[in-house]
Amino acid sequence: MSDSSVVEGRRCAVDMARDLRLSWSMQIERDRTPSGKDLFRVPERFPLFPLPNVVFFPKMYLPLHIFEPRYRAMVADAAAGERCIGMVLLKEGWEQDYYGNPPIFEMGCVGRLVSVQPLPDGRYNILLQGLHRFEVREQYFEKSYREARAALQPAEADAPLGPSVRRELLRVLEPYLASHEDGHQWQELVRPDVDDEVLVNSLATYLDLTPLEKQFLVEADGLLQRASRLRDLIQFKLDERGGVQGCG
Repeated sequence: MSDSSVVEGRRCAVDMARDLRLSWSMQIERDRTPSGKDLFRVPERFPLFPLPNVVFFPKMYLPLHIFEPRYRAMVADAAAGERCIGMVLLKEGWEQDYYGNPPIFEMGCVGRLVSVQPLPDGRYNILLQGLHRFEVREQYFEKSYREARAALQPAEADAPLGPSVRRELLRVLEPYLASHEDGHQWQELVRPDVDDEVLVNSLATYLDLTPLEKQFLVEADGLLQRASRLRDLIQFKLDERGGVQGCG
């Protein structure tokens, strides 16, 4: 397969995931962490699914269309086993060694399989629920897909943003959304009763940010730093847009 077809295949998977994106009501209202009656343990070792333009965050839902044979095997193994998959971002230049094991960013997010839909031709539609950020400690290449042993970064370590931090984030967000045609669709997300982590991670997921910008956010040391980085990114985009308009 040529490099262009590899890129197109990856785009196809991501485009389908975007088409299947869940509604705000599901993102906000549905439980995003296992309850005390349904404790879920992330295994010490789990499969990695590297993509060039998807960054996953805790408490988010990620629909994916799985079509490559090695990742079909990954889904089949995960569904029959621990039901966990770690999402990581491929580093620049991944096309040169796509069928090998190109370099990845070591910080990612592990999700549990909450839905697996086998298709007649062997492909899958799956839905992942984001659980924890992790940092890769060791990679394993014995199977057709890679696996990792990772250090989890539990969300319990994150303190709430505090009213002033949240207020400042929303203050910067308001003119940014006002300049977008779909800005009104975000009103449900910025309700006062929406959890801080859900708010920040939803914005990090769905705002028009580059994969590297999103990686910068997922690597933040806690929710407070992620919110601060997100605010700065939004402000930068506002300033950039204002500069372009001013030049006109």
